[in-house]
Amino acid sequence: MPALAKKQNNEPRILSFHHLHTDEKITVAYRIGDRYQRDALQKLNSFLRDFRTGDVAVIDPKLFDLLYDIDRRLGYPGGSFEIVSAYRSPRTNAMLRKASRRVARNSLHMSGKAIDIRSSGTSTRRVRDSAISLRRGGVGFYPRSDFVHVDTGSVRRWGA
Repeated sequence: MPALAKKQNNEPRILSFHHLHTDEKITVAYRIGDRYQRDALQKLNSFLRDFRTGDVAVIDPKLFDLLYDIDRRLGYPGGSFEIVSAYRSPRTNAMLRKASRRVARNSLHMSGKAIDIRSSGTSTRRVRDSAISLRRGGVGFYPRSDFVHVDTGSVRRWGA
């Protein structure tokens, strides 16, 4: 074996979630080394379904990588993210748009590329700052509703 052979990283990437609307909880190793775990991703797709309609979509695995890195920045490895909103069907998004002008017509929630979260054990302000520091995707801060939106779209930010 060559002396400079690249060391294989087989560390599992583990995320824990508590869905605030369904009261369901899940802890899953979604990736081991560079390999996403198909069964784990399917469980997460189902867990993060549109809780209003039951519709399930494929969630962008890069969103899980972003959450994993936010968790590491917060210094609470193994902490739990509280889910405020994940996948939204077009029907749910349209209903929410009628109730609030803050809901985007083409929300990334509808394509499985966005999630609204809190993190147990820390403030949403700190979650926001950690997400912004990664410079990956969008970060929205909603202090009155006490959640942070993160997505895998273009780098941008909004809110207080």
